[in-house]
Amino acid sequence: MSEGELLIPLEMYLTAGVRIGTRMKSKFMEPYIYAARPDGLYLLDVKKTDERIRIAARFIARYEPSRVVAVSGRQYGFRPVRKFCGVTGCKPIVGRVLPGTFTNPALDHYTEADLMIVTDPRVDEQAIIEAGMVGIPVIALCDSDSPITNVDLVIPTNNRGRKALALIYWLLAREVLRARGDIPPTGELAVPLSDFEARILTTGEVV
Repeated sequence: MSEGELLIPLEMYLTAGVRIGTRMKSKFMEPYIYAARPDGLYLLDVKKTDERIRIAARFIARYEPSRVVAVSGRQYGFRPVRKFCGVTGCKPIVGRVLPGTFTNPALDHYTEADLMIVTDPRVDEQAIIEAGMVGIPVIALCDSDSPITNVDLVIPTNNRGRKALALIYWLLAREVLRARGDIPPTGELAVPLSDFEARILTTGEVV
């Protein structure tokens, strides 16, 4: 895949820091890593990120939106997840996932889902464990050191940065709407990328 065939200009991926991994890697994520920087940070292959976003979008588009849940226990993912769900009609769950959310119908916070998207497999472990127990397929944003147990589709990306998370969820929302036919094949979201990015207030609070 050449740069011209990417969903967005390569520079957008690079500026958002999508390819910046951690100083550790898991053996499961090795196929998505193309280099290591002198400072020890692993670099993810954005062409594979781009490919996986396309695949994930087509997969998500096959499901009833209200039965798709997007999860983020990571603060910088709260706003992107809420915006993604606002655009696509999926259901957001941000913050801590309480035990039994996906497995115990007797609980008030029980949520039925046919597909799950998680922002960080390590932070969102409870959701992934429960998805595995009840057979919910999982799409996960995975960093260079992410575990992928019970993950069905990996989207390799920096899953810690504000700009990276905003770009991935914005792009995924756009591609889902395109796959559904809600916007034309070259159509753009009505919501700008900047609206997907978490904001840090002067108080230090993240919104």
